Amino acid sequence: MNLSILIPLLNEEESLKELYSWIIKVMQSNNYSYEIIFVDDGSTDDSWNIIESFSNENPNVKGIRFMKNFGKSQALHAGFAKAQGDVIITMDADLQDSPDEIPGLYEMITKEKFDLVSGWKKKRYDSVVAKNLPSKLFNWAARKTSGVELNDFNCGLKAYKNTVVKNIEVSGEMHRYIPVLAKNAGFNKIGEKVVIHQARKYGETKFGMERFINGFLDLITIWFLSRFGKRPMHLFGAMGSVMFIIGFLLAGYVGISKLYHMYNGMKYSLITSNPWFFIALTTMILGTQLFLAGFLGEIILRTKNNEARYKVAREVNF
Repeated sequence: MNLSILIPLLNEEESLKELYSWIIKVMQSNNYSYEIIFVDDGSTDDSWNIIESFSNENPNVKGIRFMKNFGKSQALHAGFAKAQGDVIITMDADLQDSPDEIPGLYEMITKEKFDLVSGWKKKRYDSVVAKNLPSKLFNWAARKTSGVELNDFNCGLKAYKNTVVKNIEVSGEMHRYIPVLAKNAGFNKIGEKVVIHQARKYGETKFGMERFINGFLDLITIWFLSRFGKRPMHLFGAMGSVMFIIGFLLAGYVGISKLYHMYNGMKYSLITSNPWFFIALTTMILGTQLFLAGFLGEIILRTKNNEARYKVAREVNF
């Protein structure tokens, strides 16, 4: 199978029929063998009924419905697990991503041998203050932190080799950083393609300004995980050891200083009256806690987490 088109969605009943017809037109004009996977992330409108009608008329259309809204990352993770195409294309369901970009993305994977190609919405139709400026700042920080030179990390239109999606785990809200996850997994040929951005035709955006705050927090998380995720003791253990040693030396200095004054008949005060004693004590306590944090992190890494990331209510054509 050439292509898997993966579409996560939440309450997009107005745009689904137009999007579906557009994708089918592109698939037929290019003679692709394909599957379209809709992942309904807990929609409360008529989205699932529309997806079921597509699957009834076309066996290449498949659907996954979550029991409630678990988030875009979980929807992508579920779709990646089911995708069978040689190339997987992800796109949003709001018609802001153009299916006409699919052939170009497909050729970059199959002919130019990229592992992953991310869309770049160079010309956007979003609000400058609400989205464009925060997005530019966010992408700049992501480039500097991750080392992945992309201009638009948050673009939903991306293409992947099948092996890429089968070897990365998208959790939390990490869908913004799939290129970084791919790089950390050993896929280094990551490209970018300028794509058309269309103004939203129906409904309202599901993301507010909080997504940028969450994005920066996730960026810190993924930076930490990429550098110390498999060896937390190297960070916390080292910091804890250094702080404990500093505190111990300070405590030793305070104690030796008092003994020196006592031995030479000089005026001295109680150790507990010396502020350096409490600084030393606090430093040793913090050092011990950091060391224990690293130790517990190592134990947690060796414990498999079996908690379900999402719960599927229904599936069609799988």
